[in-house]
Amino acid sequence: MHAKTYGPIRQIAYVVEDLDAAIRHWTEYAGIGPWTVYRNTCLNGHYRGVETEVKFHVGLSYQDEVQIELIEPVSRTPSPYRDANGRALLGLNHIAWLSRDIDADVARARQRGLVPAFEAGNGVVRVAYLESAAERGLLLEFIEAAPAVLEGFASGIQAARDWDGVSKPITVIDFES
Repeated sequence: MHAKTYGPIRQIAYVVEDLDAAIRHWTEYAGIGPWTVYRNTCLNGHYRGVETEVKFHVGLSYQDEVQIELIEPVSRTPSPYRDANGRALLGLNHIAWLSRDIDADVARARQRGLVPAFEAGNGVVRVAYLESAAERGLLLEFIEAAPAVLEGFASGIQAARDWDGVSKPITVIDFES
Protein backbone atom coordinates (compact mmCIF):
# COMPACT_ATOMS: atom_id res chain seq x y z
CA MET A 1 0.00 0.00 0.00
CA HIS A 2 1.37 3.40 -0.94
CA ALA A 3 2.02 5.56 2.14
CA LYS A 4 -0.31 8.30 0.96
CA THR A 5 -3.20 6.09 -0.06
CA TYR A 6 -5.44 7.48 2.68
CA GLY A 7 -3.46 10.58 3.66
CA PRO A 8 -1.47 11.10 6.85
CA ILE A 9 -2.03 8.82 9.83
CA ARG A 10 -3.88 10.94 12.37
CA GLN A 11 -4.36 8.55 15.30
CA ILE A 12 -2.56 5.78 17.14
CA ALA A 13 -4.76 3.89 19.60
CA TYR A 14 -4.00 1.60 22.50
CA VAL A 15 -6.28 -0.54 24.65
CA VAL A 16 -5.43 -0.16 28.32
CA GLU A 17 -6.57 -1.86 31.50
CA ASP A 18 -6.77 1.31 33.61
CA LEU A 19 -7.27 4.59 31.74
CA ASP A 20 -6.26 6.83 34.65
CA ALA A 21 -3.03 4.91 35.24
CA ALA A 22 -2.24 4.91 31.51
CA ILE A 23 -2.75 8.67 31.28
CA ARG A 24 -0.46 9.21 34.28
CA HIS A 25 2.15 7.02 32.58
CA TRP A 26 1.94 8.81 29.20
CA THR A 27 2.04 12.21 30.91
CA GLU A 28 4.95 11.41 33.24
CA TYR A 29 7.16 9.38 30.91
CA ALA A 30 6.33 10.73 27.46
CA GLY A 31 5.29 14.28 28.35
CA ILE A 32 2.03 13.87 26.43
CA GLY A 33 -0.88 16.07 27.47
CA PRO A 34 -3.24 17.61 28.22
CA TRP A 35 -5.85 14.88 28.03
CA THR A 36 -9.57 14.96 27.35
CA VAL A 37 -11.28 11.95 28.90
CA TYR A 38 -14.69 10.79 27.76
CA ARG A 39 -16.23 8.36 30.22
CA ASN A 40 -19.06 5.99 29.28
CA THR A 41 -18.77 6.54 25.55
CA CYS A 42 -20.88 4.21 23.39
CA LEU A 43 -20.68 3.10 19.79
CA ASN A 44 -23.48 1.16 18.11
CA GLY A 45 -22.79 -0.96 15.08
CA HIS A 46 -21.53 -4.32 13.89
CA TYR A 47 -18.42 -6.23 14.92
CA ARG A 48 -17.58 -9.02 12.49
CA GLY A 49 -21.22 -9.17 11.44
CA VAL A 50 -22.68 -9.20 14.97
CA GLU A 51 -24.79 -6.27 16.10
CA THR A 52 -23.26 -4.68 19.19
CA GLU A 53 -23.18 -1.71 21.52
CA VAL A 54 -19.70 -1.04 22.85
CA LYS A 55 -19.14 1.04 25.98
CA PHE A 56 -15.71 2.37 26.91
CA HIS A 57 -13.73 5.18 28.51
CA VAL A 58 -11.36 7.00 26.18
CA GLY A 59 -8.54 9.49 26.72
CA LEU A 60 -7.34 11.71 23.87
CA SER A 61 -4.17 13.78 23.61
CA TYR A 62 -1.82 14.82 20.82
CA GLN A 63 1.79 14.71 19.72
CA ASP A 64 2.12 17.24 16.94
CA GLU A 65 -0.86 16.40 14.69
CA VAL A 66 -1.22 12.76 15.73
CA GLN A 67 -3.89 11.89 18.25
CA ILE A 68 -2.96 9.40 20.96
CA GLU A 69 -6.08 7.48 21.95
CA LEU A 70 -6.21 5.32 25.07
CA ILE A 71 -9.24 3.01 25.30
CA GLU A 72 -10.46 1.22 28.42
CA PRO A 73 -13.26 -1.14 27.39
CA VAL A 74 -16.15 -1.24 29.86
CA SER A 75 -18.74 -3.48 28.20
CA ARG A 76 -18.21 -7.17 27.60
CA THR A 77 -20.04 -7.03 24.26
CA PRO A 78 -18.37 -8.07 20.98
CA SER A 79 -15.86 -5.40 20.00
CA PRO A 80 -12.39 -4.83 18.61
CA TYR A 81 -11.20 -4.15 22.16
CA ARG A 82 -11.75 -7.61 23.68
CA ASP A 83 -10.92 -11.15 22.60
CA ALA A 84 -13.48 -13.95 22.25
CA ASN A 85 -13.04 -14.78 25.96
CA GLY A 86 -13.79 -11.21 27.04
CA ARG A 87 -10.20 -10.24 27.92
CA ALA A 88 -9.07 -6.77 26.94
CA LEU A 89 -6.71 -6.80 23.94
CA LEU A 90 -4.08 -4.66 25.66
CA GLY A 91 -1.56 -2.71 23.62
CA LEU A 92 -1.57 -1.23 20.14
CA ASN A 93 -5.07 -1.63 18.72
CA HIS A 94 -5.25 0.45 15.57
CA ILE A 95 -3.98 3.32 13.49
CA ALA A 96 -6.43 5.72 11.89
CA TRP A 97 -7.00 8.22 9.15
CA LEU A 98 -9.57 10.99 8.94
CA SER A 99 -11.93 10.34 6.07
CA ARG A 100 -13.98 12.89 4.15
CA ASP A 101 -15.87 10.00 2.48
CA ILE A 102 -15.85 6.97 4.73
CA ASP A 103 -17.90 4.80 2.35
CA ALA A 104 -15.52 5.47 -0.55
CA ASP A 105 -12.45 4.84 1.64
CA VAL A 106 -13.90 1.55 2.90
CA ALA A 107 -14.64 0.54 -0.70
CA ARG A 108 -11.05 1.36 -1.75
CA ALA A 109 -9.69 -0.58 1.23
CA ARG A 110 -11.86 -3.56 0.30
CA GLN A 111 -10.44 -3.44 -3.23
CA ARG A 112 -6.99 -3.74 -1.63
CA GLY A 113 -8.06 -6.91 0.20
CA LEU A 114 -9.01 -5.49 3.59
CA VAL A 115 -12.26 -6.56 5.22
CA PRO A 116 -14.47 -4.57 7.58
CA ALA A 117 -14.20 -5.76 11.18
CA PHE A 118 -16.14 -3.03 13.02
CA GLU A 119 -18.43 -0.35 11.67
CA ALA A 120 -20.15 1.87 14.20
CA GLY A 121 -21.25 5.34 15.20
CA ASN A 122 -22.94 7.33 17.93
CA GLY A 123 -24.42 10.44 16.38
CA VAL A 124 -21.17 12.43 16.74
CA VAL A 125 -18.68 10.15 15.05
CA ARG A 126 -18.79 7.28 12.59
CA VAL A 127 -15.90 4.82 12.29
CA ALA A 128 -14.91 1.80 10.25
CA TYR A 129 -12.16 -0.62 11.29
CA LEU A 130 -10.68 -2.91 8.66
CA GLU A 131 -8.22 -5.76 8.84
CA SER A 132 -6.17 -8.00 6.64
CA ALA A 133 -6.35 -11.78 6.87
CA ALA A 134 -2.55 -11.70 6.55
CA GLU A 135 -2.13 -9.52 9.67
CA ARG A 136 -5.04 -10.09 12.02
CA GLY A 137 -4.82 -8.10 15.18
CA LEU A 138 -3.77 -4.77 13.74
CA LEU A 139 -6.78 -2.78 12.70
CA LEU A 140 -6.88 0.14 10.29
CA GLU A 141 -9.54 2.72 11.06
CA PHE A 142 -11.30 5.45 9.14
CA ILE A 143 -12.79 8.22 11.28
CA GLU A 144 -15.44 10.25 9.51
CA ALA A 145 -14.16 13.82 9.28
CA ALA A 146 -17.41 15.36 10.53
CA PRO A 147 -17.25 19.00 11.67
CA ALA A 148 -17.28 18.04 15.38
CA VAL A 149 -14.41 15.59 14.83
CA LEU A 150 -12.32 18.12 12.89
CA GLU A 151 -12.99 20.74 15.57
CA GLY A 152 -11.95 18.27 18.27
CA PHE A 153 -8.70 17.49 16.49
CA ALA A 154 -7.93 21.19 15.91
CA SER A 155 -8.61 22.19 19.51
CA GLY A 156 -6.71 19.18 20.90
CA ILE A 157 -3.67 19.90 18.71
CA GLN A 158 -3.67 23.54 19.82
CA ALA A 159 -4.11 22.59 23.49
CA ALA A 160 -1.10 20.24 23.26
CA ARG A 161 1.01 22.98 21.64
CA ASP A 162 0.03 25.48 24.36
CA TRP A 163 0.24 23.10 27.35
CA ASP A 164 2.85 23.97 29.97
CA GLY A 165 3.19 20.35 31.13
CA VAL A 166 1.64 21.07 34.52
CA SER A 167 -1.67 22.94 34.55
CA LYS A 168 -4.98 21.13 34.05
CA PRO A 169 -3.57 17.89 32.65
CA ILE A 170 -7.01 16.20 32.40
CA THR A 171 -10.50 17.35 31.44
CA VAL A 172 -13.25 14.77 32.05
CA ILE A 173 -16.58 14.56 30.25
CA ASP A 174 -18.87 11.79 31.55
CA PHE A 175 -21.81 10.85 29.36
CA GLU A 176 -23.61 9.30 32.35
CA SER A 177 -23.36 12.33 34.66
